[in-house]
Amino acid sequence: MLTVPLARRTGRRLLVTAVFGVLLLASSFLYGLSSPAAASAGRAASADSSGSIGNATHFDSLGSPYGGCGVPQAALESQHFVALNVWNTPGNYAGQPTPRPIPSGDAGSMGLFDNGHNCGRWVRVSIGDYCTGTNDGAAGQAFCRNGNWTSDKYNGATLDMLVADSCGDTNAWCRDDPYHLDLATHSLNAFQLGGQPVADMYPNRWNNRHISWSFIPAPGYSGDIAIGFVQNAATWWPTIDVTHLPNGIHGVEYYDGSAWTPAAMVTDLGQQYTIGPDASGGSSYTIRVRDVDGKLVQGGRTYTFALPRSCSSGCPQPYTGASYTTGDNGSGSLDAPTNLTVTATTASSVSLSWTASSGASGYDVYRDGQPVGATTGTSFTDSGLSASTSYTYAVKAHDSSGGTSAASVGVTATTGPGGGTGAGCTATTKLVNSWAGGFTAEVTLTNTTASASTGWRVGWSWPGGQKVTTAWSARLTQSGSSVTGSNVEYNGAIPPSGRTTFGFNATGNASGLPGNPVCTLG
Repeated sequence: MLTVPLARRTGRRLLVTAVFGVLLLASSFLYGLSSPAAASAGRAASADSSGSIGNATHFDSLGSPYGGCGVPQAALESQHFVALNVWNTPGNYAGQPTPRPIPSGDAGSMGLFDNGHNCGRWVRVSIGDYCTGTNDGAAGQAFCRNGNWTSDKYNGATLDMLVADSCGDTNAWCRDDPYHLDLATHSLNAFQLGGQPVADMYPNRWNNRHISWSFIPAPGYSGDIAIGFVQNAATWWPTIDVTHLPNGIHGVEYYDGSAWTPAAMVTDLGQQYTIGPDASGGSSYTIRVRDVDGKLVQGGRTYTFALPRSCSSGCPQPYTGASYTTGDNGSGSLDAPTNLTVTATTASSVSLSWTASSGASGYDVYRDGQPVGATTGTSFTDSGLSASTSYTYAVKAHDSSGGTSAASVGVTATTGPGGGTGAGCTATTKLVNSWAGGFTAEVTLTNTTASASTGWRVGWSWPGGQKVTTAWSARLTQSGSSVTGSNVEYNGAIPPSGRTTFGFNATGNASGLPGNPVCTLG
């Protein structure tokens, strides 16, 4: 019995197709990054799925041109694939009980699809009991009515399968059973028992059997990831599919010429991301990928590629493969240091701090690409610098055997003016307002010296992809993740113990607002 009607696949096909064009372009920015709370709820559920028993249904193929994870069926690394439930809403069979992606306020309705965050992962599925009664997934009805669950010769057959689609149907399987899997029909008789395919389990001994399953890393993984541009991708909308992953995908970051920036997932199509070029208006791209555990794939390897010529007016095919070159991912297995931050500047020095890398025995600090020192701690002060000069820093971790990590995300610092009064000030921030995708903040500077200032400078580094858009009562500029600012004509003179305040608007998450930016007086 075909347990999943063709209407489901058709519905998904229409949904995915409708996403493209102008609406898809807009949605990739409006909804691209699923909320952390919703993502956390889904990952909490997925952590409990190991060996869990659920009901299995089946479907014939992915939608066209894309399945629920945003990848064409022909571009999958395996044709043994599954769909995970979008929602977990027992008793609620509404067509769409929440928006997609599921917002943080509805995190309790999150299914194991997890807003696409479980796309590209592998599951190991084992066949369980057979139902002798009616097992049609009717809304509000029990599974296996008027019959019993019974074991037979197919119990224990296993198959490793790829998460490639989502199940949002209005039936009991997709709403009442959190561990339901929708399996590719052509995979049912490929399940292995005793080293041989079962061959004849479907259709006569199927009837939507019980299964047990768990997430696993990609079995027998070798090689590297695959990258392809999606249909209509172009320089004005550089959107890619990332496949052949060693352990799923929880994020893509692109290098914008000065810093690594989180890419936006396209709605909840978990393997589609809209990236940015290495240089403004360019068609060359460099990315790195984070797996399901948040670790950089291949130890932080970078992938550089270009938009194919055939895509100059928009890629005509659902998937146009991109060949790439790889960059330094270090010589060991260490993760790169994170949260590199400028903690203080003077006219001749820059102080830095960062978050430790597990297993590191020390760190090497680089200024403008050249090594300038090493430390066993997570802070460093670079001295002997020129006044009023900008420098870019990065840090690499090393271990006791000589292995190194990839470089951290860089930060830019500007030394204070020479011959001035030194630092002589403190700075504090205040969040004034926030909304989805942006916020307004104020910075207050206090003169801690005994004389009036003739000017001031301030700076900080964002921990994520925040960007200043407008400012008042200050001149602010941003390069990568680093923000520097100075006074305007009317507020450079701050009396002893006096204060001045400026404000700005920024895009991104307000949680990255620094508590105490670095400031200096002139």
